[in-house]
Amino acid sequence: MSHVTNVFSPPGTSLEDRTVGEIVAERPAHSRIFQAFGIDFCCQGGRTLREACETKGIALEAVVEQLEAGSRDKSAPEWNPADLPPAELVTYIVDTHHQFLRDEMPRLLAMATRVAQVHGGHTPSLVKVLEVYQGMMEELSSHLMKEEQMLFPAIIRLTRGEAAAMPLDGPIACMLHEHDDAGADLEKLRELTNGFLPPPEACNTYRALFAGLAEMETDLHRHIHLENAVLFPSALALAEKQG
Repeated sequence: MSHVTNVFSPPGTSLEDRTVGEIVAERPAHSRIFQAFGIDFCCQGGRTLREACETKGIALEAVVEQLEAGSRDKSAPEWNPADLPPAELVTYIVDTHHQFLRDEMPRLLAMATRVAQVHGGHTPSLVKVLEVYQGMMEELSSHLMKEEQMLFPAIIRLTRGEAAAMPLDGPIACMLHEHDDAGADLEKLRELTNGFLPPPEACNTYRALFAGLAEMETDLHRHIHLENAVLFPSALALAEKQG
């Protein structure tokens, strides 16, 4: 798995040969199309649309058709956080996505523990859900702290024209690697829960857990995309400019 920030294509590059990360950065609503086709636009956002479709065995023409239709739809222009300057984007990520995780992770842990205790005896996959989720939660808690205490302050210093307290290449590479790990955990959870689809006989806690995990997946995809495809490339460009 590649641990590099997304590459942005030269002007005039065809849609098929642009990266999925930059496509979503320009129009966040396209993320829904990629999610519908199972295309990863966050951790694998550096792949071109052509490469992503080949990897998933999806007809490129079908995806392009929907993306172009979405681009023609001007009925509901949406605010795009990718347009924020780097310092404001840091604040947005912390206040929106980091806070979401801090609010949701303990709640989901309590439900995952309860569901595993009550239903794990006859559905062993629920015990595995708890195990994967606990590991992911621990890693994400550490990840948020490292970003907020080390990497993000260094980026903000650059936006002020000050020297960063450290080179950014190493910390950003580390964050990209951890993003990949979180993406892999989300894939495991999706597989273990049959796409977060509870069985008909599931109790309310069981259903709420799966709904919460699905919501967390959606938010993490957007969160990781903003860092991988927008914030980190901007920060590295600033560091190089001040070089």
